Amino acid sequence: MVKRVLMIAYHYPPLSGGSGIHRTHSFARHLPEHGWQPLVLTVHPRAYEDLGADHSDATIPVYRSFALDSSRHLALRGRYPELLAQPDRWISWWLGAVPAGLRLIRKHRPDAIWSSYPIATAHLIALSLHRLTGIPWIADQRDPMVDAGYPPDPHRRRIHGWIERQSIRHAAAVVSTTPGALRGLGQRHPLADDRQLALIPNGYDESVFATADSTERPATPRPFTLLHSGVIYPSERDPGPLFAALDKLLSEHRIGPDNFRLLLRASAHDDHLRTLMQRHPGLDKIVELAPALPYQQAVAEMLGADGLLLLQAANCNSQIPAKLYEYLRARRPLLALTDAAGDTAATLRAAGIDTIGQLDSAADIAAALLRFLHLCRTWQAPLASQKIIASHSRAARTQELAALLDRTVHKETT
Repeated sequence: MVKRVLMIAYHYPPLSGGSGIHRTHSFARHLPEHGWQPLVLTVHPRAYEDLGADHSDATIPVYRSFALDSSRHLALRGRYPELLAQPDRWISWWLGAVPAGLRLIRKHRPDAIWSSYPIATAHLIALSLHRLTGIPWIADQRDPMVDAGYPPDPHRRRIHGWIERQSIRHAAAVVSTTPGALRGLGQRHPLADDRQLALIPNGYDESVFATADSTERPATPRPFTLLHSGVIYPSERDPGPLFAALDKLLSEHRIGPDNFRLLLRASAHDDHLRTLMQRHPGLDKIVELAPALPYQQAVAEMLGADGLLLLQAANCNSQIPAKLYEYLRARRPLLALTDAAGDTAATLRAAGIDTIGQLDSAADIAAALLRFLHLCRTWQAPLASQKIIASHSRAARTQELAALLDRTVHKETT
């Protein structure tokens, strides 16, 4: 017998950018393989600020309800009441999604409800539908909703804290994507049932890699290209010490334009990076800031890079960049600049990757980069095994979600 799950998510095609899109879409595509039919409830495209190509699967039923972005649709001279942005700028979605969700529930009789953060309104919608219908709810929290100083706005932090408490109280399961985030959730809610807290990490989409053409390598010699693909947050992935390390190695003639190139693709903060680079004249000879590419092309570029760069600061030790799993699948040498005590470093070490340096130390970065370049040029750079890589696929993650859904429904019926 086919079971149904109502999936409530803001991040869904044709929204452009964000790992949340791939997580929800991949879950929806693979769930039927495990006896679950998804029904996706998302926002009207007008609510999206950046639209891209719609790569959604036509076989997945998608329903879009009324939603506005307060900052664009409800602002007067660029300002809007704080009430219209709590817990986020899409709170108006709740007004359209709850009635729409009730209609879908009456028509399709789903066995479970699933909602995805970081748009907290999705959890509010799921909470409302769960309270109105009694259908078991799984809250895919992913990263922490609250943390020390996060969200920065104290009022929003209180609201997020309330939503998290409601999920612990009412949801059949609350899901995190990293061990650290799961531990933090348990510490904030020590009375939570251990069976209620679940770990389902992010992953990579094999279908994208299967169809991406690897970038052809030029026959003529070229500088070693180290690629960082994706957003570089000024605090959470601060490249300042990296630039200082590159400047030192450049001045010592350990690297140069003829043998090294750092490509920062789609940083989303190019102006900030240029300001940092100006402190080290000459970096523009080896560092290139490049615009975003369509997702398929970005994956192809990863497959063709000489090396891949991952950045994650110590203030994100309980988070793992979704890019990490794509990097592992690309099977290119990987240099991670991150805190050795964080979940990112632990995941890499478990995969056999030890080319890791401290992001906050220019001296450590310089040493790690020289070692990394030596290992790459002598074909000794560590790569993850095919077995470990396959365990991080989104198909494997969906199997974990299906098992959680099965346990949830079974518990409700016994």
